Amino acid sequence: MANLMPVPRNEKPQPETSLLQRIETLEADNERLRKICDALIVRVESGAAHKPEPYAAFEHSVVLAEQVRERTEALSQAMEELRDSNKALNRAREEEETTRQRLSDAIESIADGFVLFDNCHQLIQSNSRFRSYWRYAGVEIPAPGTDIDTVWQLALTSGLIVEEHREPDSDGVVLLLSNDRWVQMTERPTREGGLVVLYSDITDVKNSEMARRIKALEESERWVRVVTDHVPALIAYVGADLSIQFCNQVYEAWYGLNGESPLGKRLEHVHSEELYQRLLPQMLEALAGYNVNFEFEEMDGQGQVRHMMRSYVANFDEQGDVIGFFVLIRDITERRKTALALEQAYDDLECRIEERTSALTEVNSQLRQEISERASAEARLQEAKQEAEKANLSKTKFLAAVSHDLLQPLNAARLFTSALLEQSFGPKAEGLVHSVSTSLDDVESLLGTLVDISKLDAGVIKPDVTAFDLRDLLNNIARECQQMAIAENLTLDFVASSAIVESDSQLLARILRNFLTNAIRYTSSGRILLGCRRQAGHVVLQVWDTGPGIPQDKLSEIFQEFKRIRPDGSRPDKGLGLGLAIVDKIARMLGHEITVSSIEGKGSMFSVRVPLGKLRPRREVTEKTLRVVADQGLGGARIWVIDNDHAICEGMRVLLEGWDCQVTGATSLAELERQLDPVVSPVDLILADYHLDNDETGVDAVASINQRRKHPVPVVMITANYTNELKQHIRELGYVLMNKPVKPLKLRSTLNHMISGHARVRC
Repeated sequence: MANLMPVPRNEKPQPETSLLQRIETLEADNERLRKICDALIVRVESGAAHKPEPYAAFEHSVVLAEQVRERTEALSQAMEELRDSNKALNRAREEEETTRQRLSDAIESIADGFVLFDNCHQLIQSNSRFRSYWRYAGVEIPAPGTDIDTVWQLALTSGLIVEEHREPDSDGVVLLLSNDRWVQMTERPTREGGLVVLYSDITDVKNSEMARRIKALEESERWVRVVTDHVPALIAYVGADLSIQFCNQVYEAWYGLNGESPLGKRLEHVHSEELYQRLLPQMLEALAGYNVNFEFEEMDGQGQVRHMMRSYVANFDEQGDVIGFFVLIRDITERRKTALALEQAYDDLECRIEERTSALTEVNSQLRQEISERASAEARLQEAKQEAEKANLSKTKFLAAVSHDLLQPLNAARLFTSALLEQSFGPKAEGLVHSVSTSLDDVESLLGTLVDISKLDAGVIKPDVTAFDLRDLLNNIARECQQMAIAENLTLDFVASSAIVESDSQLLARILRNFLTNAIRYTSSGRILLGCRRQAGHVVLQVWDTGPGIPQDKLSEIFQEFKRIRPDGSRPDKGLGLGLAIVDKIARMLGHEITVSSIEGKGSMFSVRVPLGKLRPRREVTEKTLRVVADQGLGGARIWVIDNDHAICEGMRVLLEGWDCQVTGATSLAELERQLDPVVSPVDLILADYHLDNDETGVDAVASINQRRKHPVPVVMITANYTNELKQHIRELGYVLMNKPVKPLKLRSTLNHMISGHARVRC
């Protein structure tokens, strides 16, 4: 009875197959129940042997009727559910049909060829564009269920696909179909493992690309033809079948018969039979992959024999196979003629050389004799030149060596004159003394110049390059020249500078003093300027004046020895013309650049370019800046003077006593010891000459004194020796160095500075 239970109403409809099976089961059960019911009724009515009681029969019939009713209701309910299921199935079929139609419409609307394969890669559906490819090729369209490999092989074997290749920058395959259309095939997998294949038409893109390539090739071919047509050689390209695939105008004009181009023809039809057979071995060698070069004689269009240089260069494809060769033919007839002419000329020249050689041999013997005589004369001239140079050098060294002796009397005269200038005489006597002082100044200047130029030529003066501050040097030079400028009614302006430079301070000062002296000497009115300009790594020291100027063609002459330029309106010059020559020699020695510029009638500018430096710690005692204290007396300072020249000792005594000093003079240390006891006698300063008699020096004398005293005495060493070795030695000893001839004003400034800076030594 369980199979006869009705189906619950809230049970969801089963799929179409299960509903049909259930309906069939219910109908079978219903049929069996009707048969049972009919059998029972017949049995009751027939009055069998064991006939039930009437009531029992009625009751049984009622039960059967109830069961029939229940089964009938269940059957009705099943039939209702079946009708609902049929309606749902019909709606599903309609939706499926609609979806299929929409899919077909969508596939048909695609402009590209479309093919859909299932997860077994069997064809399910395709659009009309895909089927049109097959119809155009006259091939049967693959039916649904055909696998993808069969479809591909059928397309290849039927001729539908003419060409296949892969693009380098694309995932798809590009195909050329039998309808001359290019398509790009791309594959995409579906979610359930199937495959979608699209065939996109790229014919327009291919045609555009092909057009661009053709245009580029045509442009390249045009340029190649332009170039080759202007080359004076025969150029061609021959294919593997020995046909001419390219040639320039020269080649075409040479081998074109009756104006007909040889392009596209085989060489056997272009050349004569005899020429073709002569060239065939070399052409076969080029087709074998070798490069061939050979000379060849052939006739031109006018029947003349020409010498041709032929070159065959093999052309290989990507697989390394020879697909042709390049031809380059050059006409070397004129070159051959020139070579023959040169060969003939060479033979003639050899004959002429042999003739001339015999003549030259005789001339050479005569020349050798003349050369020997000239060599002897040159040797004598060289000896004379060397003797002259030795004499000049000897003269130069002599002047440099005797500078001390020359300056000794001048120094004494300067001291005596300075002492006289400080005395009170009558106007006439004072005028004479001033005249003598002026004359001594001129003599000192001329003699100092001669000595300086001699020392520079002899190489006695060596630069002592150190780093120092320009401030003191420029201040001292400006003060020295200030009085000279005022005496000439000129204005000297000075722009100070604290730059640190690398140079020899004394030699650099000599250059600047010469510039300023010349500016004062040649400027009659106006002003003079001393200043500095900084440049990259250098300082340029400049002296400007408002003098008459120097002609442009004379600017290079002013640095020559004994060369003086006398501008119009300038004062008479008492010099020797050696000042700028000395400046030039000093600048070359120091490696400094000297420049001069001038405008006639407006003035001149002289400059020296000095490199910047950096101060370094120094152990030696440096000479302090000497300051003139004109109104300050030396206050009875005790000074010892040691000089081997008695006149200088006397002149120094007179000069110093005029400055209120107590002076003891001696020509040697022994004479000084006879006058006093150097160990205990009070003294404030020692003035010593470097060169004394009997190979004794002032340094030795001062050292002997200071070694025996409790406190060393300050020393001023006076000398006419300008060497760097001596200057460095004096500095290391801690002494102050002054060069002869001593200028009284500078001497007084030095004494004031040194005595005021040290406590006076009494013992």
